[in-house]
Amino acid sequence: MNNLQRIGGAAALIEAATYLIGIIVLVTILLPAGYVMGENDPIQSIAFLVENQTFMHLWHLIIYIINGIFLVVLVQALYERLKVDTPAMAQTTAAFGLIWAGLVIASGLLLIKDAGVVAELYETDPAQAATVWIALSAVENALGGGIELPGGLWLLLVSWAALRSGALPRALNLFGLVIGGAGILMVLPALDTLGAVFGLGSIVWFIWVGIVMLRYNARPATQQPETLLAHHKGAI
Repeated sequence: MNNLQRIGGAAALIEAATYLIGIIVLVTILLPAGYVMGENDPIQSIAFLVENQTFMHLWHLIIYIINGIFLVVLVQALYERLKVDTPAMAQTTAAFGLIWAGLVIASGLLLIKDAGVVAELYETDPAQAATVWIALSAVENALGGGIELPGGLWLLLVSWAALRSGALPRALNLFGLVIGGAGILMVLPALDTLGAVFGLGSIVWFIWVGIVMLRYNARPATQQPETLLAHHKGAI
């Protein structure tokens, strides 16, 4: 279990890195270039995509495929950490985590595939390419980008289970409840701006939980049963 916790901690830090890369590239390169996944000036977005296919392929690979793969590792590590004291909730939590990871990977594969299709269509019929782009954007956002409901549920359940069992620090769990709640509330159109809170908060949460898992094999707030038993025997 110790090795799995360390691997899970490393996976959490990689998750944070993929989020950071995604946000930095989006803010510094894509938005200034007019690249928008949606209905706002699709021709400009497609033109940028055609000119930067390799770069965009790599970006999508990092923020979706790599993110999804290491999310699976983190979900498994947290399940092992939680299952002793909260077995039923640990199973539910793991299920939502794997669903989220699957949606993220599926969204990334769709994006990578569709980018090539739209780029080829743009060479012959830009207007048709724009129509396809808008339609595919809606599907991709629904799968993994636009609504973080599965991710919010997973983070909320992990934090609640860890709060009940003491498997993670209390402050981290309370923070996770807030960020998970923000992700869930994004389903409401009026609150979709909470995406920034969920995204930036998730980076902090991933870094925090990664450090905890690398430093502590199990419950950081309490001693392990084996240690307590050893001290008791020594006292006798």
